[in-house]
Amino acid sequence: MQSSLPLTIDRDSGVPLHLQLAEQFRAAVLDGRLQAGHRLPSTRDLARELSVSRSVTQAAYDQLHAEGWIEGRTGAGTFVTDVVPLQPAVRRRTTHRPDADAELLTLRPGIPYIAPTPDPGWRRAWREVSTQSPPRGYDDAPGLPALRAALAEHVARVRGIACGPENVLVTNGTVHGLRLLLTVTREPGDRIAIEDPGYLNAVVAARDHRLEIVDVPVDEDGLQVAALTDDVDAVYVTPSHQYPLGGRLPVARRNELVRWARRTGSLLIEDDYDSEFRYDVAPLPALAQLDLERVVHLGTLSKTLSPALRLGWLVASEAMVDRLAMFRANSGDWPAWPMQAALLAMLRDGYLDRTVRRGRRLYAERRTHTCEVLAPYGQVIGQDAGLHITLLLSNDTGGTDDRRIAAAAREAGVVVAALSEYRRSVPGPPGLVIGYATPSTSDLHRALTILTRVLSRR
Repeated sequence: MQSSLPLTIDRDSGVPLHLQLAEQFRAAVLDGRLQAGHRLPSTRDLARELSVSRSVTQAAYDQLHAEGWIEGRTGAGTFVTDVVPLQPAVRRRTTHRPDADAELLTLRPGIPYIAPTPDPGWRRAWREVSTQSPPRGYDDAPGLPALRAALAEHVARVRGIACGPENVLVTNGTVHGLRLLLTVTREPGDRIAIEDPGYLNAVVAARDHRLEIVDVPVDEDGLQVAALTDDVDAVYVTPSHQYPLGGRLPVARRNELVRWARRTGSLLIEDDYDSEFRYDVAPLPALAQLDLERVVHLGTLSKTLSPALRLGWLVASEAMVDRLAMFRANSGDWPAWPMQAALLAMLRDGYLDRTVRRGRRLYAERRTHTCEVLAPYGQVIGQDAGLHITLLLSNDTGGTDDRRIAAAAREAGVVVAALSEYRRSVPGPPGLVIGYATPSTSDLHRALTILTRVLSRR
């Protein structure tokens, strides 16, 4: 079966052949040349037609499948998914500079790739919700019982936390769970240790609750437990992939941190924000697996499905969950029933697991390409897991002022984060925090090309 499309291969372009093919298929879907349900040629036939190896066409199909453009049907072949082609937006003439937000390529960290067309599993979940009647009264403050049970099974299976539904509370995401926890368990003036550099929203939440922030240094393995003092009441930590440097807290240091918390009576707050995505490394169990009495675990869908869902979970001791639920029962602050019902459907259907598996394949390739492109311009760290890497800049690349470099990149059309944005009082080398998940694969290549030009001029 021939492709019936004018596919071309440019062996001198510098763009990998499979990415060229994938981009041409996307363009054909978007401009209507390929319609929903169109059967594609087999990878073998397409390879023969284009005089390339089958590994090239297979890699192109894998890429398109990971992004949701095509689907395989057992015994039938490969087809374009049931999508409505996106129409190019009409741009108005403006007096904005070339770096206006609508024209920027973003390499900001922390946002997953969102395919332009909805996955069949996504549609099935919402169809299931549409067939249900809403609860007759107010739903349960901790979350839908069936969803809490499903989440308990999920975190036990993928994060090694032995827990039941009584240990789970459904949240509107990590920051919501953190703020709820601080509201209920902390008093103004309490001391909370936060990694430096670290997650800025955690710092803002602590300040809003009038807590005294203790900046704790991190190294290539994450939080330096030895730097904690015994007068700290709580510790916010990202052990699976330190944000933003990317260290993974080793087992010995995790044990040390839990022993310290038991001795001091401090609360450990584990932000497990992108632990689903690991590359070339074995998974480490969640910190909460060691002691649910001392650790509160925060999980989120923002790095797997979309930050716009505003859904996550909190796993803690039963007493802690009851305490938080009692507060929420009075405040009325919990996720809406349709969102919870949809998440339950996604868990039962296996949609979340499939999305994570597709994401791992997609992001692993992007991570490798990003590291290879940026390696000549500094030291790449944090590449073992997650959705971003950090590029430590040296003086010979003009890296003494990472904010200036980030501003120059933005002027050229690419948004990246300066590492100094995440620092507070602990000194350290300058750098750029670069997310590779958000753009399309072709846009990622364009953005990295622009960024390397900026770095070459420094």
